[in-house]
Amino acid sequence: MKPLDESLHRRAFLGTMAAAAGMAALSSPIELLAEQQAKPNRSLVEGLEKWLSRIKGRHRQVFDAPSTNGGLPLAWARVFLMSNMQMGVPAKKITSVLVLRHDAIPFAMNDDLWQKYDFGEAFNITYAMTKQRIKSNMFWKPKEELPIPRMSLDNLLEDGVLVGLCDLALTVNSMHFAEKTKTSAEAIKKEWVAGIFPGVQIVPSGVLAINRAQERKCTYCYAGEG
Repeated sequence: MKPLDESLHRRAFLGTMAAAAGMAALSSPIELLAEQQAKPNRSLVEGLEKWLSRIKGRHRQVFDAPSTNGGLPLAWARVFLMSNMQMGVPAKKITSVLVLRHDAIPFAMNDDLWQKYDFGEAFNITYAMTKQRIKSNMFWKPKEELPIPRMSLDNLLEDGVLVGLCDLALTVNSMHFAEKTKTSAEAIKKEWVAGIFPGVQIVPSGVLAINRAQERKCTYCYAGEG
């Protein structure tokens, strides 16, 4: 399976969606995907609004994670909490929001999925401290200590960090994996959704969640690579 940087990034995004859809009998798979995404989804809308309603306090920041970036998006979400507390700011006045989109979606999924779909290889995921490729989700209840205390995803959620996961990225990437494995994109996405960690909120798209968080007075921080 080729790394996504050789497929999603070297081909035009719309071209990838068309190829990944695997629906040659349809005149326009891109239009089909757009139509599916345009339909109101009450569950997603209600979940998003409830999630956004938890944004509170004077100090609010949203971290935009389009890639795993060696685990740094998780570290920065923790650092925002830590440094505010060092300033004497009470927790009730702080909100840290982390939006996982594009290539960062494996952060939110369990080890069974990492192993079955080889996310470390497919998404070319490495750890910032060692530069080694990651073969399992070391950021959920880690067996080894991470460089910053309580920066794992489970600890962030426990401490009130709002974590959103892009539904559009789940859809497009499941199409890509379906193309590679000659299986059903719908079945893959269903399996992925079932393997998302509790507390992570699926949002219609990462860019929408970032926009809505900013509308609620969150400052923006890019947490991707480069």
